[in-house]
Amino acid sequence: MAKVVVGLSGGVDSSVAAQLLVDQGHEVIGLFMRNWHDESVTLHNECPWIEDSNDAMAVADKLGIPFQVLDLSEQYKDRIVDYMFAEYQAGRTPNPDVLCNREIKFDIFLDAALSLGADFVATGHYCRKKTQEIDGKEVHSLLSGLDRNKDQSYFLCQLNQYQLSKALFPVGDLQKSEVRKIASENDLVTADKKDSQGLCFIGKVSLPDFLQQKLKAIPGDIIEVPAEDPRYIEYQKTETLQDMAAPYSYLPENGKVVGQHRGAHFFTIGQRKGLMVGGTPEPLFIIGTDVEKNILYTGQGANHPGLFHKGLFIAEKDIHWIREDLSMNQGDVELFDVRIRYRQDLQKAQLHKVKSGLYIIFEESQKAISPGQFAAWYKNDELMGSGTIS
Repeated sequence: MAKVVVGLSGGVDSSVAAQLLVDQGHEVIGLFMRNWHDESVTLHNECPWIEDSNDAMAVADKLGIPFQVLDLSEQYKDRIVDYMFAEYQAGRTPNPDVLCNREIKFDIFLDAALSLGADFVATGHYCRKKTQEIDGKEVHSLLSGLDRNKDQSYFLCQLNQYQLSKALFPVGDLQKSEVRKIASENDLVTADKKDSQGLCFIGKVSLPDFLQQKLKAIPGDIIEVPAEDPRYIEYQKTETLQDMAAPYSYLPENGKVVGQHRGAHFFTIGQRKGLMVGGTPEPLFIIGTDVEKNILYTGQGANHPGLFHKGLFIAEKDIHWIREDLSMNQGDVELFDVRIRYRQDLQKAQLHKVKSGLYIIFEESQKAISPGQFAAWYKNDELMGSGTIS
């Protein structure tokens, strides 16, 4: 039996992960991460950290395992929050949950667990790990969770072999309904607790208030681009990888000014809420941002052609393979299943490896491809690799 530190979040999934490990006879320690102290931007009624830590402590007490609160707020600010500010300021859309797993849970938190003598760190993620020996070396694969509606492998798409070697995912073989049943049968206080949303181990925040801690509000124009813009017709004729993966380049004269915004860096492609522009037959969606000129480009309706692209590009430095033995070489073309956001259905796509990076060309055009987000590619159930969209 192993010594396992469980990241108890105060939710039902990590609670049941701890329960299962105790039932299997492992020596289990519960650790709660506190990653944030500024409650002025946290929506208290959505995910109050005090309630979460109390629930985590109650679960640990019920299971008879040691429990500690680990304050990682300084590291979280340095590695996650500052990254978020920098990405938004540059006009990209970050994914703090993916970074939190790579930089916090399976790095700083993992180190803390190992210092306690742990063999493994366990979380409540809905995903699975497979370990096999290849050429005399232990190799770890990251697999989707069996509950397809809850699969969270995407959030772990940046983990490496060492991090996976120390990871356990006890609920990955279960359905969410089974997890809640186990929690109820064991009288865990989190059995009926609703799933938390928002930033990793912070909770739900008011994003504008959060960003305005560091990013200034700068009024600028909202421009509406008509769906009949000639660039969309021309784009359908593109055949080169570079053109299919290139974002649309807009100029102010491409449309008409329909309103004012508070700062282009507060918004992301595909966003509908927060524009505060009325009077259009269909809702406006953001189809492009220019943070240098502080302009938002918008289009009417969820099917505006400016929202759709055939492909994307990932720079060489941003490509990550979970298994290096399965990575692509320059000139290789392979078919994968790809997702560009959590809970998106997997999309068929060709991956083209070139010297400068990786082109992903989809069978069907994809909506709201956002630079800064992560694209993750799969074969069958296995998450093979990922990268930051350029």
